[in-house]
Amino acid sequence: MARRFLLLAFILLLLPPARLLAAEDARSVVVELFTSQGCSSCPPADRLLGELKGRPGVIALSLHVDYWDYIGWQDPYGLARHTNRQQAYRHRLGLDYVYTPQIVVDGALQAVGSRRQAVLDQLARARQRPSAVRPQLAEDRAVIPAATVDREARVWLVTFDARHATDVADGENAGDRLVNHNVVRSWQDLGAYTGARRDISLDLAEARAAGRSGCALLVQQDGTGAILGAAMRRFDEG
Repeated sequence: MARRFLLLAFILLLLPPARLLAAEDARSVVVELFTSQGCSSCPPADRLLGELKGRPGVIALSLHVDYWDYIGWQDPYGLARHTNRQQAYRHRLGLDYVYTPQIVVDGALQAVGSRRQAVLDQLARARQRPSAVRPQLAEDRAVIPAATVDREARVWLVTFDARHATDVADGENAGDRLVNHNVVRSWQDLGAYTGARRDISLDLAEARAAGRSGCALLVQQDGTGAILGAAMRRFDEG
């Protein structure tokens, strides 16, 4: 009996670190795909994002840019705001130019969006970095707990559509039916985060009425720097 007790005690001593590791592994990693329906190289990256969005702990977002619209097809989801965001990442990441398809992970790492292994490697690297903050996103409020941060961050709320299938009539993908996932439709600046707890009331009625599928909250250094924490909520969750 004593031996069994000692063995049980030994096992219990091993359990807390395992639980902590599991909790840390559950951190959310943000994947932003910069894509365009006017880009013939983008469909493989769009399919990869569709796979990634089903993975636990991955917040996958499709940001359609507008700089390929001139070649014959105007992407109905392309936004100049996404082009500007990608340009900001270009400067921060030390790149010479913007391109599609590009995936940016947690605002700090990047890869060609169609190169599966390169993207998975960046995801693995991002998971090794602990979250500075873990926001909670409910139906009508967001809570960002107190944390120690190096400098001010911005809090973004984005809404997205889970899936769009589009028959492209012109441009590089003419004749193809393209499927895009978690297509970002709007951005809202919810103000600064300096490390003090924030409790933010949300009004998502308009987004729901417009048929949006869900929203994501990003806490991001300097607005387009490293993402310190994130949360996602689908509207069908209640």
